[in-house]
Amino acid sequence: MSRIRWQMVREDGPVPDPFRDAGDVAKYLVRQGYADRDREAFIVLLLDVKHRVIAEEVISIGILDGSLIHPREVFKAAVAGSAAAILIVHNHPSGDPSPSGQDREVTNRLRKAGEILGIPVVDHVIIGSTGEYFSFRDKGDWT
Repeated sequence: MSRIRWQMVREDGPVPDPFRDAGDVAKYLVRQGYADRDREAFIVLLLDVKHRVIAEEVISIGILDGSLIHPREVFKAAVAGSAAAILIVHNHPSGDPSPSGQDREVTNRLRKAGEILGIPVVDHVIIGSTGEYFSFRDKGDWT
């Protein structure tokens, strides 16, 4: 029998300000270099109770117009890191942050999984190459 060892390491750094809105999330993604990537990157941001980032996990690097996402991978780090909530984010290399049907489906699946686990999904933000963004919570797709 083999063992699987998965380790999360917390490194000291500046204490970030809490996210107040999706605009703050978009600015964070631009600073982290996600807006201008040539492939889709799907990231989960683990949040504390004040919605400050406690960890950032790249879940998937996809192809030009998509990536493979499974709730198990998204919530693995959240459970291990004792996150109070998560933000899911990804970029659209095309530059257009408008969500696809697949983006909507993934968002709904992850929200349901978060409800079961007791780790709410605060928002799903999509960023374009120019820093424009789409927030599922702000744009009325959050029912």
